[in-house]
Amino acid sequence: MDLLENMNAALDYIENNLDDEINYEEIAKIACFSEHHFKRMFSFIAGIPLTVYVRRRRLTLAAFDLKEVNMRVIDVAVKYGYHSPDSFSRAFQTLHEVTPSSAKNSDVPLKAYPRMTFQIAIKGDVEMNYRFVEKEAFTVVGKKETVASSETEFNPKMWEHLEEIEENVKPYDNTSFSGILHVSLTKEDGDIDYYIATATTKSCPEEFEQLQISSHTWAVFEAKGEMPEALLTTWERVYTEWFPTSGYELAEDPEFVRGINDITEIWIPVKKKKQKRGADAPSFAY
Repeated sequence: MDLLENMNAALDYIENNLDDEINYEEIAKIACFSEHHFKRMFSFIAGIPLTVYVRRRRLTLAAFDLKEVNMRVIDVAVKYGYHSPDSFSRAFQTLHEVTPSSAKNSDVPLKAYPRMTFQIAIKGDVEMNYRFVEKEAFTVVGKKETVASSETEFNPKMWEHLEEIEENVKPYDNTSFSGILHVSLTKEDGDIDYYIATATTKSCPEEFEQLQISSHTWAVFEAKGEMPEALLTTWERVYTEWFPTSGYELAEDPEFVRGINDITEIWIPVKKKKQKRGADAPSFAY
C-alpha cells in the first residue's frame, strides 16, 4: 500500500467505527505512522484536528438517525459515545444550532459533514531547504497557554499581547541558542500547550512556566516570505511533502518556531522511521 491508500484505509476504519469506540493507536497503525505523527499530518492535510473530524461525522450521522430512523435522543447519544443526553445535546446544538429533539421536525435545517477522502499529490517540483541539527537538552521559560483541540483554528489568546510577552521574555535569553521560541507540545488528548519562551539557564519566575526539552535530532526548515502565510505554507509542506518521502517520522516532543534576527525557522524533532521487513513492507519508505 502507498501513502494515499494507507491514509484512506485509516479513514475507512474511522467510518466503520463511528458508532463504536475508536482506537486512535489502531488508526495510526493502519496509516503506518506513530499516533502523534498521524494526528499532526491529518491536521495539516485536512485543516482540522482528527478529534474534530470524528465528532463532526458522528453528529452528522446522529442527525440522520434522529430525523430518518426516529430514534430516541438518549439512544442516539449512547450510540455515538456520549455518556449523557446533556453532553450529547450540547455537542449537537453547537454543531447543528438546533436541539436534538427539534431535529426530528422535517423543516429544521441541519448540517452535514461528508466522509473525507484523501487525494494527495506529492510533486516535489519546488525545492525544500532543510538541515539536521543534533541538539542537547535545554530549558525554556515563558508564557504558556493551553489551546483546546476543539478549536478549529490555532489562535492563542496570547497573540493579542504578543509583543509585550516577547519583551518580557527577552531578559531570560542568556544561552548560545538565542531568540524567541514559539513552542507547541501536543498532548495525548489533542490539546496543545503553547509557549512564547526562550532558552535559558536562569530560574523560572512566578509569572512564567518552565519546560524541559530533551536531546534530539531536529529537522530545521527556514520559512521565507510574507508572514504568517510563509510559515503556514512551510509547515504544511513539511508534513505533506517532506515527511512522506524522507524516511523520518515525528518524535513525540515539542516543535517550535525560532525567530532570530530576520530569520524564521521551524524546528521539528524527528527520528528515523523503522523499516518493515517481509511481505507486508510498503513499497516505499515514509
